[in-house]
Amino acid sequence: MYRVGFPGWKLAARFGVPVLVRVQVHFDEESKSFWADSKDLDGLVVAGSNLEELRSEVTLAAGELLSLAVHSKRTKAQTELRIRDTALCAA
Repeated sequence: MYRVGFPGWKLAARFGVPVLVRVQVHFDEESKSFWADSKDLDGLVVAGSNLEELRSEVTLAAGELLSLAVHSKRTKAQTELRIRDTALCAA
């Protein structure tokens, strides 16, 4: 597995090497929902009412954005969700 943002990641992804996308998970107190973004992959911002829904949305969006970034449908995204505030996310 190779991380998005490392030198040569697009070339690796074009050849079908799974790439890792780090994702930050946030909790919005006002709407009582989760949202996520990534410094690794431009344009990745998704929301979900719970963590399962959020994970699904992240996986779909990351796959599409990676395909667009490397101009190949062979890309395989592996996401790593990092929860910023575990006290809120555990609720």
